[in-house]
Amino acid sequence: MSHYFHTPTGEEHRRRVGVRFWDTDWEFTTADGVFSADGLDLGTSVLLRESTPPATASRLLDLGCGYGVLAVALATACPDAVVDAVDTNERALALCAANAASHRVADRVHPFLPEQADPASRYDEIWSNPPIRIGKAALHELLLTWLPRLAPGGVARLVVGRNLGADSLQTWLVEAGYRCERVASAKGFRVFSVRAELPD
Repeated sequence: MSHYFHTPTGEEHRRRVGVRFWDTDWEFTTADGVFSADGLDLGTSVLLRESTPPATASRLLDLGCGYGVLAVALATACPDAVVDAVDTNERALALCAANAASHRVADRVHPFLPEQADPASRYDEIWSNPPIRIGKAALHELLLTWLPRLAPGGVARLVVGRNLGADSLQTWLVEAGYRCERVASAKGFRVFSVRAELPD
């Protein structure tokens, strides 16, 4: 398996791929060394199909943005929103920026490394196909870093493979103090909505 969680050192070999979601055909530029370089992965496809973009949002986060499918989709659907796009793979971030430019949303899509994030930023929604394969401890650390950055009343929309521990992740999120509801199941994936529990 390509280790796409960090910036690759090999040649890029950029190419265009066609994908379809929201009854629309899209084209994205991808390259070797990024997640799902040959087309839209099934998990992200399920997340897009089962979730409604927040049309009135002002700030959104694509966590683990890859080459930018969710970031571009959200910026296109939410014309008043700024979309932060975070990834540890600098090649993916460059592709995300290129795809945002080709879809004319570059002014509102901001790709950056996690350490470049403003810790004071708060998000109306976080969308993510989180990198389960980084391991449980690293995944928990990732979520505990970003979920507290939801704005009051905000929601995170996560898609996780059932065979990759979706149900145990839901249990852990509840134990960590979040209200985690399964809102859809399709093609072996769970879609969760995650909110901070309000104090009594």
